[in-house]
Amino acid sequence: MIVTTKQLFEVAYGEFAVGAYNINNAEQTVGLFRGCAESQAPFIIQISKGARKYTDKQILEGLIRSAAEVFPDNIFAVHLDHGDEEACYDCIDSGFYSSVMIDASHESFDGNIAATKRVVERAHAKGISVEAELGQLGGVEEDIKVDEKNAKLTDPAQAKEFVERTGCDSLACAIGTSHGAFKFSGSQGLHFDVIERIQKLLPCFPLVMHGSSSVPQDEVERINAAGGEMKGASGVNVKEYLPAAKKGVCKINIDTDGRLVWTRVHREFFRDHPDGFDFRKPGEIFINEYTKFIASRNELLGSAGQLEKVRAAVK
Repeated sequence: MIVTTKQLFEVAYGEFAVGAYNINNAEQTVGLFRGCAESQAPFIIQISKGARKYTDKQILEGLIRSAAEVFPDNIFAVHLDHGDEEACYDCIDSGFYSSVMIDASHESFDGNIAATKRVVERAHAKGISVEAELGQLGGVEEDIKVDEKNAKLTDPAQAKEFVERTGCDSLACAIGTSHGAFKFSGSQGLHFDVIERIQKLLPCFPLVMHGSSSVPQDEVERINAAGGEMKGASGVNVKEYLPAAKKGVCKINIDTDGRLVWTRVHREFFRDHPDGFDFRKPGEIFINEYTKFIASRNELLGSAGQLEKVRAAVK
């Protein structure tokens, strides 16, 4: 069942976070649906601009429709990740997406508000939720590239004004995370003080955490042992997921970790089977490994076992 992110957040707020996972192909799609079915968790499918170009947006939509038929009990939202206005309008008009993100965080404060407000008006007219972003995360992911010197935390007072002037349904905040596999140095973690200040000014308003992959060190070590070169990769402490959720972070984006699982599986498979050429064999391994990964993340987010609670709320 496809629902809006707003519906999911009304159930999740202050209790758990909904995992938002990016997909690009059939193997990720199957592993995601299976992992959420096994852990009985609601989830958000994220489709980026890059994913929409990778094959074709209609192919991804077809995969999701098919997976929804194979796993009929799952409840999820279909969300555009980091869209510009053009991509947002295309998704809104498609009739398939239940949620879009307008990322105008690179604009001036007033420019960001103006772009977000235009998207909100068009999306809300069709019952679609809108996520916006204020502040800028550092790091690199697909076409997103922000130097650390230009990264800036979200200002709580600006967040309040932004939400009031735009009418957005959720807000992605810069609270210390970063895109990509090389997020932190030393012991840096989330800025819970910023989350708390925003929550006080915007009580019961859903916040979103981007760049939240944990970059598991065992995955990095196995990738490097199989010929990779990912020295120094590090991510968010998974023990900070649920405390953030308790403070109003309702959506936590996890993309890089899934790519690491894919990379580890394929590097090890072709290292151990240099004569291999049937891509279905590593694909089957990846589906199983990604299924386990998704279920494990849902446990950490607190969303595992919440499916029936969500079902009762969205009927």
